Amino acid sequence: MPPTKPKLCAMTNPADLSEQALNFEDALKALEAIVHRLESGDAPLDESIALYEQGNQLRSLCQHRLDAAKARIEAISLDSDGVPNSTVSFDAGS
Repeated sequence: MPPTKPKLCAMTNPADLSEQALNFEDALKALEAIVHRLESGDAPLDESIALYEQGNQLRSLCQHRLDAAKARIEAISLDSDGVPNSTVSFDAGS
């Protein structure tokens, strides 16, 4: 059975995509399907271009969602008694 084609969105603007109710996991799955389709080499040129553009929008959306999640993560600092006394923004470099 041939692989199914991912459904293309009629969106052309990344802002349109970010406003959709598409969570990170669904966006990542859609991006993976696009990558698989492109890597298969079965898509005609016009479809490949449309898939690439949609994949780039999904990549941008995933990155935005990851950045937002990172910003929400906070490290709690404890005082000498082990009681939380403040929070500091998450910094992956620490």
